[in-house]
Amino acid sequence: MTKVKLPVTQESCRPVAPILARVGDKWSILVVMILSQGPRRFNDLKRNIDGISQRMLTLTLRGLERDGLVTRTVFPTIPPRVDYALTDLGHSLCVPVTGLGNWAMANIDAIERSRAEFDARD
Repeated sequence: MTKVKLPVTQESCRPVAPILARVGDKWSILVVMILSQGPRRFNDLKRNIDGISQRMLTLTLRGLERDGLVTRTVFPTIPPRVDYALTDLGHSLCVPVTGLGNWAMANIDAIERSRAEFDARD
């Protein structure tokens, strides 16, 4: 495995921090992974994400659109139809997210053991 050495300084982290906050929040990853399967309408997204409110989904989609990860297409029908889809940049995010998810699944037992040991010390 090739390791990429990044200079870790406060200055180098400053512009990256808001991007990582966006892609690392609870809802954005779920939205991105659902949209990786193809365009979806707002209500379809809401139905497929347990516990997300309409307001939080709206804010999440706006943030992802602002960052260039999602496109919003309005169709001139009555009522208007709105589809959300990943951009090429959004699709490129699926690769590291899938890798992180695979890592979590492969290590969940070790993490749960560590949590239990830590909690038993208190």
